[in-house]
Amino acid sequence: MTYQSSLAVTSRSDAVVQLGTDDALVAATQAGDETAFAELFTRYKKMVAAIGGRFFARREQIEEIIQTTFYQAYLALGQYQGGQERSFAAWLKRIAVNSCLDELRRQQRRQENLVSDLSAEEEEYVLGRVQAEWEKPGIERSTIARDLAEKLLARLEPEDRLALMLLYEDEWSVAEISGFLGWSIPKVKGRAHRARQTLQRVMKRLR
Repeated sequence: MTYQSSLAVTSRSDAVVQLGTDDALVAATQAGDETAFAELFTRYKKMVAAIGGRFFARREQIEEIIQTTFYQAYLALGQYQGGQERSFAAWLKRIAVNSCLDELRRQQRRQENLVSDLSAEEEEYVLGRVQAEWEKPGIERSTIARDLAEKLLARLEPEDRLALMLLYEDEWSVAEISGFLGWSIPKVKGRAHRARQTLQRVMKRLR
């Protein structure tokens, strides 16, 4: 079943559904009201897409994350406890992040990451080419920098990449990451430290 196509055609005419709280919509969905889950989809599709966009560049990959996240959420509604402000958003965000991690692991197993596929000799050649191109000015250099950043992040273990992004890009505290992901504080620190070390080793080759 494709949730995006089926939910997109669902009626939005019921004002009670549209104005209901997240918890009320969850309860209505569990009672068999499909329009209630359609409203949840409408409210949080952009949030899930933004999370997917942090990990994947292609539109079809992000769409897959959206589909998977809402499908998993629908199946797990019985586990949702609610009762806190925006708790459904936080609950859904965790499912979305886990969907991204699962997809990254699948890609890693299939060896779809370009840099990870290279032998040591091939990697040296690629890094040498990047270094030679690095002197190009303006837009060309910016494009190279973005491409390099993606390749460097692709080298990281999925959990290491997530810890690094939340800690430094989103500026979450270690305690916040621990609570959100259900990891211990030492695990969060260890993942972020290992990610930094991996990136530093590769960047040294570009100096």
